[in-house]
Amino acid sequence: MDKDLISKKELLDLTGISYGQLYRWKRKKLIPEEWFIRKSTFTGQETFFPKQTILARIHNIINMKDDLSLDDLAGKLSDTSAINGMTLTAAEIGERNIVSSTTLSRFGALSGIGGQYSFDELVHLFAVDYLLGLGELSLEEAELLFQTLNEKVRKFEGKSWDLFFIRKMGMTSFIMAHSPTELVFDEGVRLVAKLSLGDLIEQLKGKLS
Repeated sequence: MDKDLISKKELLDLTGISYGQLYRWKRKKLIPEEWFIRKSTFTGQETFFPKQTILARIHNIINMKDDLSLDDLAGKLSDTSAINGMTLTAAEIGERNIVSSTTLSRFGALSGIGGQYSFDELVHLFAVDYLLGLGELSLEEAELLFQTLNEKVRKFEGKSWDLFFIRKMGMTSFIMAHSPTELVFDEGVRLVAKLSLGDLIEQLKGKLS
């Protein structure tokens, strides 16, 4: 799934950070060691990163580093207890621009108890909104995706997951598997998108901070 990875050079060029900053943040544990992936290429060994996760993390670091020390920032970025227990109202979701008004009005009524949305429900709404924003997902397919997330996530018992959005002969399917994983499809299958729980959480952290 190389399209889900970004090379170190591409990362530095895209974000404008320096080599020194990247490795200082690594030493300070702002960027986990396991995100540095060594792969063989035609030029030798190169370092790659999970693309969406690292881009969201760097965005969060840049936005918060002026208000916190690097040590405090590392603790904040690694702590998920606060977000896991949080709830937001529909108004707060709209104010923070977490998902579009279209997604919230279409799918918000299908979740949320007493007008409050848990973090898991935010993840589901955010995943649907993200794929709708790519322009590859119809509203009918979005309903299938939302239903899949609501019904199947509980099978993972708090463990991380990947979701594969595929099409074959015009038919749409969503496949969920424990993360990290890589699925191999036959030539008739088009992988439209892959979402990882870790990526979604990292992007949501930026909107909730």
